[in-house]
Amino acid sequence: MIRSIILLPLLLMITQACGVYSFTGTTITAESITISTFFNDTSQSPANLGVTFTDELRDYFQQNTSLAQVDNGGELQMEGSISGYRISPVAPSAAQSDQSRDVANLTRLTITIKVDYVNLENEDFSFSKNFSQFADFNADLGLAAVEDALISEIFELIILDIFNASVANW
Repeated sequence: MIRSIILLPLLLMITQACGVYSFTGTTITAESITISTFFNDTSQSPANLGVTFTDELRDYFQQNTSLAQVDNGGELQMEGSISGYRISPVAPSAAQSDQSRDVANLTRLTITIKVDYVNLENEDFSFSKNFSQFADFNADLGLAAVEDALISEIFELIILDIFNASVANW
């Protein structure tokens, strides 16, 4: 019992000191990352969407890795754009007596982000791909009432996907 109490902190210090594995699941040996500003290539979305996404992505990497964020020349490099911002009906409700057609009860906001990721330590882990997530909302509310919350929810999911695909190698 006493031996395990002594060995556990020692084991934690050794695994953290190596820089190869952290308990967030990352398996990187790089020391720096460059995350360029993601541009908003959509016309229907809020104008600041690219900057908001970039800030949230940088914050996530700052909180979940020991990578130094540098403006240029990081061993890991990420850039991209918001390539899709689509609003579409998902669940129609039956027509009411005063209506002659079905009406969408739920509406879906879908955001797609194109990411170019370069791993200078191991090119096999580099990729260029799209990440897409969605959130549904009650059509009666209107997009303006829920847009900020939906964007935040969708960004959380996309950032987790990007993190797992890049530094967690999932």
